[in-house]
Amino acid sequence: MGNQTPISRGFVLPPSLAPIGICREQAAAFIGVSPTKFDQMVSDRRMPRAKKIDGRVVWDVEKLRLAFKRLPDEDGSIDDANEWDEPCGSSSKTGPA
Repeated sequence: MGNQTPISRGFVLPPSLAPIGICREQAAAFIGVSPTKFDQMVSDRRMPRAKKIDGRVVWDVEKLRLAFKRLPDEDGSIDDANEWDEPCGSSSKTGPA
């Protein structure tokens, strides 16, 4: 093999193309917790389960992002509302009629 070094999975993609699947350690870091805390959160369903690719387990980044958004804030509120889900003209915001 000479002076060649194996290509790491993290360096194969160009910087402009984010991965859609990440390993356990990356998933934990993605949401800002330790791998042990992440495992607990997967067990109690606050975080999604992994996808199985042969012998590998990989977490879907979008599912992680959505699960993180559903976690309660410090005050206990859940930021689940999305103004883009409202049909046109049916916003509950007050304004000119």
